Amino acid sequence: MEKIKYFETIKCEDFEVFNLEYHNKRVANTIGLNINLQEYIYPISHELLRCKVIYDKNGIIDVTYFPYKKREITSFKIVNCDEIDYSKKYLDREKLDNLFDKKDDCDEIIIIKEGIVTDTSIANIAIFYQGNWITSKQCLLKGTVRNRLLEEKRLIEKDINLPMLQSASKIALMNAMIDFDILEGYLLKL
Repeated sequence: MEKIKYFETIKCEDFEVFNLEYHNKRVANTIGLNINLQEYIYPISHELLRCKVIYDKNGIIDVTYFPYKKREITSFKIVNCDEIDYSKKYLDREKLDNLFDKKDDCDEIIIIKEGIVTDTSIANIAIFYQGNWITSKQCLLKGTVRNRLLEEKRLIEKDINLPMLQSASKIALMNAMIDFDILEGYLLKL
């Protein structure tokens, strides 16, 4: 039987490694080993890089670097899936990729599970609703930026339903590469 593999996506720029404390915590929570990722990450240039660290329950398997260019996202397809489980950052993203394939002519998807907004295929989501930034209690994956912003009290955790999403004045996407990216002009398609 093949071992389950996981990965971390870590932002590197100007030879600096970002949000490492939260990536270390997620690796420890995923496999039960305290690994200092700093010992494995040596950015190869000053440019903005996406560092991909692949690991399993025994430790680090591979570290690779890719130049990063942010995807422009202006439209979202709402996709319902009550069976999706992505509670760990699995290297096998087939279920997420299959959902992403349902995006039609939109740039990205927003996954609804049992009536609650969860995440996009690549990021946690927050909405600006009734004067506060709210992130879903029912996120699929507890992202490193999301965890940091919750600790800093910049986000409130709450279930987000579709009417709340539709009436939000802004949404933000959060992941290791884009940090907290606020979108004001976007389209939601049911």
